This record gives sequence, structure tokens and C-alpha cells, in this order.
Amino acid sequence: MDNAESDLLEQLSHRHIEVFRAVMQAGQVTRAAEVLHTSQPTVSRELARLEHILGYALFDRVQGRLRPTVRARALYDEVERAWQGLARVRASARELRQFATGRLHLACLPALAHALVPPALRRFAARHPLASVTVVPIESPALEALLSEQQADLGLTEARSAPVACELTTLLEADEVVVLPAAHPLAAREVLALADLDGQPFINLALADPYRAQIDALFANAGVARDMRLESASAVSICALVAEGLGVSIINPLTARAMAAGDARLVVRPLAASVRFQVALVRPLWRAKHPLLADLQAALAAAAGGSDDAV
Repeated sequence: MDNAESDLLEQLSHRHIEVFRAVMQAGQVTRAAEVLHTSQPTVSRELARLEHILGYALFDRVQGRLRPTVRARALYDEVERAWQGLARVRASARELRQFATGRLHLACLPALAHALVPPALRRFAARHPLASVTVVPIESPALEALLSEQQADLGLTEARSAPVACELTTLLEADEVVVLPAAHPLAAREVLALADLDGQPFINLALADPYRAQIDALFANAGVARDMRLESASAVSICALVAEGLGVSIINPLTARAMAAGDARLVVRPLAASVRFQVALVRPLWRAKHPLLADLQAALAAAAGGSDDAV
């Protein structure tokens, strides 16, 4: 490309692109002019000027209609990508106009996105109905890596130590619980001992789950043998399997109670032996602190504590 051609391309403006896009979508200059709220001669003149700037034709004129050339279609693909980016900017600007502090990003384990986050956001929304929140369910260790990279305003994790460049505050400590089919004979008991599960079909957590080793060690030390037919990495999936009568399990109390509340086939019982479950709030230290972060934290704390009062 010589200097003259390069200088000509410097004259390419947003208006030229807007006209080109309208013509591509309408297929006719008349319709494009209507979309742009201008006259047909103006659109024709802008289109001719664009072709002059580019140095090649964009359309073939066939029976009163404009047929895009191969170059026009390639250019249109690039224009649409740019337009989508502009649409995202407009959406962000609209959010900022409606609520000046922008969007909160909450990253959490998938189980917590199901059991803890929804009631917390109900409380939060009652106080801040215009606030925007994005929930990002993600498994460990990717969750901790995302928080260390300062990619969220707040995180919910079961980790007991803070990821790099973050601070950690314990939100909830409780014992894991037993989930059983509602028709199971053991459902009649108020509290279950490890020995009660001897020989029972048991749906275990996946080997990589941090609570799996603790639960297996408890049964091994007590000399209790379970019939371990199934396992799953998801506490929600385990509850669904238990509800179908495929076995019993021991999982975190948040997921167990959330699932049992919506499924009469499932019951939850305390376990006499203790397997401690922890949820912690993680705040990335290098990320600018969102003005509503404290209110979101309070809503999460209220949900974790089972309070029915809005924040």
C-alpha cells in the first residue's frame, strides 16, 4: 500500500461503517436510509465515498438490489465483531447510569452457588434492587487461582487458608450430615451413628474431594464397612441419587438442606461423629473494593446463619 492509499484510509469514519452495516442488513439503499433516518441520496453518496476510500467495490447492482461482494462480506464480519464490542460497552454504560457502582462479581464453588448464594442474593436484592451481580460457579483449585488473580470482588470457598494476595474470613462452620431416602428405615432415627450405616449402600464423594478422606478414615477407624457402589464429585448429584433410593451419603449441610427442602423423597439427619465443614469468604486484596461489598458479605453471613431477616 502506497502513502496515498494509506492517507485515504485515514478518512474512514464511524459514519461510513454505520452506513455500510445498514446497507448490508437492509439489502437496499432505501431501507437503509429509513433505518438511519436520512435520505436515499445521502446513503448512496456515503456508500460511494466508502468504496472510494477502500479502493474497491462493495456491492454489485443487480435488478435494483445490492449484492455484497466477497470483500464486503469479509468486511461485514469484522464490523459485526466490533459492533458487538460496542454493544457491550453500551450495556456497561447503561448499568453505570442506572447504578453508579457497577457490577459485583462473586466466585464460588458450584455447591455453594446452589445452596447458599440464592438466599443471600435475595437478601441483598431486597436492599439494593438496582445492583448487578454476576455469580461465577467454579471448582477448586481454579476458584482460588481466579481469586488470586483478582478476577472477582468476593469468593466463597471451603479452603482453610487464604489464596495468594487475598484475605480469608470464616463464614460458617458446621458438621457434615447424613442424607437418606425418606422411606429408609434409618430415617426414623433422630441422630445416626457410624455403626448405623454398616453394610448400607453408600454414595461417596469423589476421591479428590477434601472431605472424602476424612469420612473414609472415620469409618475405617470405627471398623464399619459400607457398601460403596456409587460416587460423585457433586453434592447436588449425590442428593439426587439418594432421592432415587440408590443409597445414603454424608455431605455438607447447606446442600443437603437445600435439596431436602425441595424434594420430599430426601431427609437429612445429624451424624454422631463430627466431620467439620467450613465456608469462608475470600476477598482479593489488590482489587478495588466495591462500595456494596460489605452489604453482600452481610447478606451471605445472614444466609449462612439461617436468618430470615433481610440485610
